Amino acid sequence: MRKIVTTSIVAPLLVVASIAPAYAQDDIIAISGVVRETGTNQPLPGVSISVKNGTAGVLSDADGKFALKSKLKFPFTLVFNMLGYDAKEVEIVSATSPLSVSMSSRAVLTNEVVVSASRVEESRLRSPVAIEKLDIRAIKETPAPSFYDALENVKGVQMTTSSLTFKVPNTRGFNIPNNFRFMQLVDGVDMQAATLGVPLGNAIGPTELDIASVEITPGAASALYGMNAINGMANLTTKSPFTYQGLSVYQKLGVNHVDGIDRDPSVLTETAVRWAQVLGASQRWAYKVNGSFLRGTDWLANTQIDQNPQNLSSANPRFAELSGEQNPAADLWNRYGDDNAGNVAIQIPYNGRTETFNVRRTGYYERDLTNPIVRNAKVDASLHYKLTDKLELSYGYRYGLMDGVFQRGNKIQLDGVTVQNHKVELKGQDFTARAYMLIEDTGDSYNLNPLALNLDLQNGATSTTNVTGTGTGWGDKFRTALLSQLNAGASLPDAMQQARVAADAGRAVPGTAAFNELKSQIVKTNNWDSGVNVKGAPVPGGAALTQRSHTYHTEAIWNLGQRIRFADVLLGADSRLYEVIPDGNNFVDFSKPLAERTQAGGQNQYYKKVGGFVQASRELINNRLKLTASLRADYNPEFSPKLNPRVAAVYTLAAKHNFRASYQNGWRFPSLFEALSFVNNGNVRRVGGLARVNEGLNYLDNSYTLASISTFNAAVNQAVAADNSSSTTDQKRTRAALANRDLLQVGNLPTEQPEQINAYEVGYRSVLFDNRISVDADAYYNVYSGFLGQVEVSVPKNAAGEQVQVGTDDAVLAALTSNRGARQDRYRVYTNALNKYHSYGSTLGLTYNFFQKFTVGGNVSYNDIRANEQSDIFVTGFNTPKWATNLNFGNREVVRNLGFNVVWRRQSSFLWESPLANGQVPAYQTVDAQVNVRIPAVKATIKVGGANLLNNRYIQYAAGPTIGGLYYVALTFDNTVIR
Repeated sequence: MRKIVTTSIVAPLLVVASIAPAYAQDDIIAISGVVRETGTNQPLPGVSISVKNGTAGVLSDADGKFALKSKLKFPFTLVFNMLGYDAKEVEIVSATSPLSVSMSSRAVLTNEVVVSASRVEESRLRSPVAIEKLDIRAIKETPAPSFYDALENVKGVQMTTSSLTFKVPNTRGFNIPNNFRFMQLVDGVDMQAATLGVPLGNAIGPTELDIASVEITPGAASALYGMNAINGMANLTTKSPFTYQGLSVYQKLGVNHVDGIDRDPSVLTETAVRWAQVLGASQRWAYKVNGSFLRGTDWLANTQIDQNPQNLSSANPRFAELSGEQNPAADLWNRYGDDNAGNVAIQIPYNGRTETFNVRRTGYYERDLTNPIVRNAKVDASLHYKLTDKLELSYGYRYGLMDGVFQRGNKIQLDGVTVQNHKVELKGQDFTARAYMLIEDTGDSYNLNPLALNLDLQNGATSTTNVTGTGTGWGDKFRTALLSQLNAGASLPDAMQQARVAADAGRAVPGTAAFNELKSQIVKTNNWDSGVNVKGAPVPGGAALTQRSHTYHTEAIWNLGQRIRFADVLLGADSRLYEVIPDGNNFVDFSKPLAERTQAGGQNQYYKKVGGFVQASRELINNRLKLTASLRADYNPEFSPKLNPRVAAVYTLAAKHNFRASYQNGWRFPSLFEALSFVNNGNVRRVGGLARVNEGLNYLDNSYTLASISTFNAAVNQAVAADNSSSTTDQKRTRAALANRDLLQVGNLPTEQPEQINAYEVGYRSVLFDNRISVDADAYYNVYSGFLGQVEVSVPKNAAGEQVQVGTDDAVLAALTSNRGARQDRYRVYTNALNKYHSYGSTLGLTYNFFQKFTVGGNVSYNDIRANEQSDIFVTGFNTPKWATNLNFGNREVVRNLGFNVVWRRQSSFLWESPLANGQVPAYQTVDAQVNVRIPAVKATIKVGGANLLNNRYIQYAAGPTIGGLYYVALTFDNTVIR
């Protein structure tokens, strides 16, 4: 009885070819044939047939037939390639030689090669650390709208969507939208925008047509890559023009906002083109060109959750009637200008007592401040020359332009951000040397918070100008109206509402010409400071984000291989220099006197590091045990040198079961913004934590924390309200302040240092049951020291504007809310946490090819953090769901030329904490699905699919955009021949 072989074992491919008569050597040889799949005997269209080390190549047609003519001489080798099948080489020795080739279909991948884990090629099964890979086949089969979106389904990866054009991955906790701790490489180039301080998603990365593979290394990778790779890295590799030649075109048409809740149903379009060619008879030269353009309507962040509810000391906890929607001190998600910078203390007589009410300005919603239409344009080109068969020199250029919204300390509208990349690379069989430069320009971008604050200032200064409220500021108008309403018999909540209406009279209203004109003026002004003119009227500042920088990087890696007897040795070294052009607002020239720093221009600021590593690996016990050890040293002149060791072991049992264990230490130098920022926003200056930034300002060692100031003022207000003496209000406040001085906490912030991680990991990986099931599991334990974050502090001043020492009576009185503008210099400082943080988790991934080409798989991830007994000086924000699950079911060819794939994803609810917003992110689940049809006659594929097919609206982080369904149809024409 014939045994039926399923595709889990891999169905063979039978090629029966007739060889036409050959002529003299180096004459035209014609080869024709037909490609079929053994078992089904179905013809296989789209198989790439090429001459090895030659330029000739064709694709099989709709009936599996091919015909190849080229100037050749015997013997030569034909190479057969097709996604889902193992490549096969067949040597042709004569015109009469029969040609019969079988190729194995792959349902479960068994022989993947990865590079990122050890910076050398190795089997993924024997990688010393956890590593995930998306190859060309997985990318083509994903139901996600793009290959970059597909990372969300990778085991252990948490994706943060800030915008339709801007997504950032993370692994193993401590997630933030501008992820300093996750590295993203494209062909070896670090794609982090220096001054923005974040990998710009795939804004200038590969197109859908040019991506060859994506490797994700969860957790620390800094032992080999240095700098900021302590939470993981993504390594994107593009297609070589020597290997993938020909023309490819991609067109996607999609629609989102189908429910019309946030915005009207909107069309998304994306077009991409790739062309690659080998030049000349010598086949030494090759080039490729890529271009793409995406345009769509962005997701909208419009969730309104109050993060300053009535029960907090920074609101009005003694007045239960001011809760919920009646809270005059509300600070809503996705509304700007109503944060602490927009707070005013209103003192009035109420119920026979002197009461102080905290009131926030009305602010503006994100929907009124952002541009809904976003673009992403990308162009790249490269020229390659093979100096020898094993030595290749190349030059590459990339350009990306993008719009969108992303979050740093505040939300930023990216408008025309551009990043350019020039790269020169020399690559040999055992070494690589490259140098590249990134040029960053934030274009017409702007910050939403200073925009809202300065829009508000058009309608009067925030604070009251005097205790009686007879001034013209917003707070004065509010106080006058509040007293009038209460005297007329209105309830406290109603009086508060009417007072707000009165104070907002004359406010710029969204949608009006006056609003648009004022907004345009503010977003074009690169000075976020506001002031007062000679007549005492407020002068609105600006909101423009004008940042420009250059990044210069060089590196070399040399694989000594077995040149050293006892081990395979790898050496590497790199250097990086950031050059920042001072704009006088975000980055300044620190050599200038303090009074002149906020003037644009001056000396460019530099931030640099050098590093190198050595790695040795050796196989023992008949190659069943693989030991790897590496040591990396990094030096930044701002800090002492840092060492990053890593040791790992992989043991293979019974040729299938691979067990691994590793330990590594990693350091992360502060990013540019964490180190050197100097931006004023809402009269709070956000500053880097380096000692040279602190000089003359003294916020590190002569300040009170904002949290303690809020607690202190709440106690003072309560004491003043309870004081029935005949003293004046000022006398009561002074007496209460001095009595509650112990509530003020001195900052005593350490000078900023690199943060450190000690990472422990164990894992298991195998392919079982005749290659039908793959298993991959890991567990980790991380210890973070010196975690970097932000804390807000105030430096006290006396009435003359001079700094006074914390702890003195003058300093205590300066901490009163009523003195905030005149007697406090407020700073939000990057500094190190005092506690150590212990996080841990595990993942499990399974794939099962259960019948023919039907495959089901899934993964589950668990992440958690151990609570500390003592609170820290700032909230670190683990920002990661405990549980995340992905399940997929598909068949790449359920019938001839028709395939499908379905992915279900769910993550649990979790707490999100950040300087912008805090709150619970609800659990959510989504379904993605796609159906694809190949049309071999025209070498095209049509994919119809949907991400979040059921339009289940969800957010991924506090104050993040609401994400709905995105439905698309994509047409790909691919005439690429694989050599």
